[in-house]
Amino acid sequence: MSNDEGEGIQVIHSEKALLNRGDKTASEPASSEPSTEQSESGTQLQDFPEGGWSGWATAIGAFLVQFSTYGYSISFGVYQDFYAQTYITNETASTIAWIGSTNAFLFEICGLVAGRLYDRGYFYHLLYGASLLQAFSLFMLSLARPDNYYQVFLTQGIGSGCAAGLLYVPSMAVLSHYFNKRREQLMTFASSGAYLGAVVHPIMLNNTINGQLGFANGVRASAGFVSGLLLIACLLMRTRLPPSDFRTNFLAAAEKCGKDSAFIFGCLGLCIFVVAFYYPLFYLQLDAVRHDLGDTFSFYSLVIMNTASFVGQLSSTVLVVYFHVPTMLIMATFCCSVIILGMIGVHTVAGFVVFGVLYGYFAGIFLALWTPVMALLTPDLSELGVRMGIACAAMAIGGLVGPPISGALLTPAYVWWRGAVFNGIAGAIGCTMFIVMQRILIRRSKAKAKN
Repeated sequence: MSNDEGEGIQVIHSEKALLNRGDKTASEPASSEPSTEQSESGTQLQDFPEGGWSGWATAIGAFLVQFSTYGYSISFGVYQDFYAQTYITNETASTIAWIGSTNAFLFEICGLVAGRLYDRGYFYHLLYGASLLQAFSLFMLSLARPDNYYQVFLTQGIGSGCAAGLLYVPSMAVLSHYFNKRREQLMTFASSGAYLGAVVHPIMLNNTINGQLGFANGVRASAGFVSGLLLIACLLMRTRLPPSDFRTNFLAAAEKCGKDSAFIFGCLGLCIFVVAFYYPLFYLQLDAVRHDLGDTFSFYSLVIMNTASFVGQLSSTVLVVYFHVPTMLIMATFCCSVIILGMIGVHTVAGFVVFGVLYGYFAGIFLALWTPVMALLTPDLSELGVRMGIACAAMAIGGLVGPPISGALLTPAYVWWRGAVFNGIAGAIGCTMFIVMQRILIRRSKAKAKN
């Protein structure tokens, strides 16, 4: 067996251990009976219906939640183009980008709060309250007047961002109440709702706000669509198990993270790479418009890229069987960085199609693999929630500052090569951090083998 194969098998075992830990700590009620291998393989598995009406309904509900929240957030490129060209022309592209970057920042940060509340049994409070907040925010967005930046920022940047962040963790975590053996597949299915949403929402928005309906009625139509889907999700999703009594000491776990060099470089890699990650999501459609490639193609440029991201996410589940997970993450971030640099020479329809397909594919792999890498960096799986929270905070910082910096570099004259160079270099630095992280992991593995 080669070293890479051995490391790949180790990752698979780590992920299986993560699932088993989730069964005992996050999904089951406290029990005084000792946990044994026999109960884990026999009685415990029988406690999970692995489907049933409630299980499948909850999975469909989680899919609809991702479709209506994160899928809407990563469709911001449509709004970036429309605001910069038509609706908020008194502000620069950098200022407008703060709307989407704040939304992305709050999506990550509010997930920390939502995770703690979910653990304490507030699933329905989060589901109903955040769904109402998402619907309210989008309907209020439709009332925003032209060139009133603060109205759009409050509704779309803050309101919708908080709603998406509060819904993400509960909608994914509740699947562990019903599925054990197929949990990874069901979570992949639920998360794919975001990518389908990132295909559907741009098509709908581009054909409404840029069409006969106009901004106000187009956003209301979109808000009504999202509200209806969230209402269905609220009716479908149900918990099955009481909240866990298990609690992790956050401060003690965070202190251990500060002494883990591999984890530190992993978080630095996430923070720096995400600075570049959002650049095509926010600016690809505007780039196509400014190159006079026609409204029809420009409107579908994001759709092409997000469809490729969906394919990349699905294919990553196959690729990790043959390659070490950190290696795959490094390959994905390296390719994304090179492709972003290649935006300098993208001026034609064919160029934008090739860029969208390639970048979308490798970006999808990155999104699918950063979570397993964090699991690999967690020696004590009882601290995984804390480490995931810290990683999300690192990504939130990168997502907050990246798009506005890119907008400032573009200037009102839209000098596209500046944004491509900056984000390509930022992505390469993030990739370098992941390489250092992997080298530390390899050294640790060799040291353990000697002992």
